[in-house]
Amino acid sequence: MLINEQRLLQTFCELVRIASPSCYEAAVASYCQQVLQEQRWQVSIDDSAVITGSDTGNLIATLPASDAAFGFSVEAFGGFKELFFSAHMDTVVPAEGIKPVVKDGIIRSVGDTILGGDDKAGIAALLELAYVLADNPNIKHPQITLIFSVQEEIGLNGAKALDAQTVMRMKGQPCFVLDAGGKPGTIVNGAPYQLSFFAKIIGKAAHAGIAPEQGISAIECASSAIARMRLGRLDNQTTANVGTISGGMANNIVAEECVLTGECRSHEEARAEMVKQQLHDSIIASGKDFAAETIVKWEENYKGFFMPNDHPVLEYCLSKAKLIGLKTFVEVSGGGADTNIYAANGACALSLGTGMSKIHTTDEELAVSDLNDLARYCLALATYDLGH
Repeated sequence: MLINEQRLLQTFCELVRIASPSCYEAAVASYCQQVLQEQRWQVSIDDSAVITGSDTGNLIATLPASDAAFGFSVEAFGGFKELFFSAHMDTVVPAEGIKPVVKDGIIRSVGDTILGGDDKAGIAALLELAYVLADNPNIKHPQITLIFSVQEEIGLNGAKALDAQTVMRMKGQPCFVLDAGGKPGTIVNGAPYQLSFFAKIIGKAAHAGIAPEQGISAIECASSAIARMRLGRLDNQTTANVGTISGGMANNIVAEECVLTGECRSHEEARAEMVKQQLHDSIIASGKDFAAETIVKWEENYKGFFMPNDHPVLEYCLSKAKLIGLKTFVEVSGGGADTNIYAANGACALSLGTGMSKIHTTDEELAVSDLNDLARYCLALATYDLGH
């Protein structure tokens, strides 16, 4: 067995102890850069920080293909000339002072922070891959590139700002994003389009007790708009939500302004656009009813993707999982990930389950066995010699 489970667990615990909330990923990037350079990977930090505002760019590390003398051939890897793996370096908060505890085969924090398995389980597994390939130079593998992104948790911003040269190399090549729920062997082959809105409603202030009829309540107008909207699960592929509402200054003032934010998602682009229009029209119509000014701005957060079951990359993932004894589950997700961005840029991208559980909470946990299986799966995907 080539995976060093003790080293893997130590790497994971060291990673989660490094606080890396979104925008502050530099310390994790430095740790990973040192490990990868010591294992003879070519490592660079792209200039995405200029766009994202993080204290570091995305980390990109490449290991050239094994020597042809070892029998490497592109055909052995389904014709793929390069394999990409990705995980994100940022976490949600609270992320300061994480203390990992291992008990009965489960890793948790002491309970006052997140654990950070989202997504440091993915990073740890990929660093273990680097260790194994360095320790076993005769293993056959294509060129492998790791992408450790910034600001995934707050809008997939690192993936969106990934350097153009790497984006071009990814086109048509497999990209395995280690950032999905479910045990290793879970493969997410689809995720929705997401559109979000910001709406500002401007009414007219008046004294609520003396002359309310002289005012136009922006809050009442917003409430009317929400009442017109179809929200929640609209069908098995589509959802809509109003996420925040804020406005007003005091109980005795008719609210002059109110702000709404929300979103819609669908696995069908046309359906997402239809729901967007219905939400938009609801706000505009209520504005007219109340003689209030409405300003509505929309943003496409990410495009959806879907990979059919007979796609060579998905078949490759399934075959590798089965060869190392992992149960496989193929499913679509209602959430987005860096996978959406890579797929939109032309990569053959899939999200892979890491075993992460109860993420974004102080109850987050990760089974040691899942961490080991994730590393074994990465090794199987990356090499001709399965290494198990």
